[in-house]
Amino acid sequence: MKKHEVRKKLLDVGIIPVVRAATAAAAIEISHAICAGGIPIIELTMTVPGGVDAIAELSRSLPDVLIGAGTVLDAFTAQRCMKAGAQFIVSPGLIGEVLKFAHDKSVLIIPGALTPTEVINAWKYGCDLVKIFPCSSAGGPSHIKALKAALPHISMIPTGGVNLSNAEAFLRAGASAIGVGGELTAAASVTETARQFVAAVEASRVS
Repeated sequence: MKKHEVRKKLLDVGIIPVVRAATAAAAIEISHAICAGGIPIIELTMTVPGGVDAIAELSRSLPDVLIGAGTVLDAFTAQRCMKAGAQFIVSPGLIGEVLKFAHDKSVLIIPGALTPTEVINAWKYGCDLVKIFPCSSAGGPSHIKALKAALPHISMIPTGGVNLSNAEAFLRAGASAIGVGGELTAAASVTETARQFVAAVEASRVS
């Protein structure tokens, strides 16, 4: 899938599940449960032991699902993830070597930023999307609304603190998509919670 196609799918779906787990097997199980709930996107973080191998397994077992690598901190890891099948890269901040690798390889990169200056710098680097992280410590939906008022041309994805009670508010505040972690992946029923997040995105798009 080409870079612009990856971007389109991310924005069309509107949800990026961030999968962290104690083992690769658990991460793979959670990922399958998320997809069963109607979200065809997974961001598997490099904090998962054996995360690169888990990406390779998910790429094989879920060929129609968009698999990305999260918490990527260096170009070497980005390269390993890409070879394993990752189609997008996510970092918690602006990391020069990761940004350069992604641009050189025409891979979609979503760096983390929080302040207006960081968001602007990410945009100047040519990033397609910017992860606003950790959004829970910055005022939630009101932070997104304020950033979008000044920077309406930049697509933002709040991550950290997004849950079912505020997901719609984030999207109505101007978020292009939402990044969802433990509120989804640690839920009693991951599949049912995934369905509820899908419904929240759909509700936010009703005029």
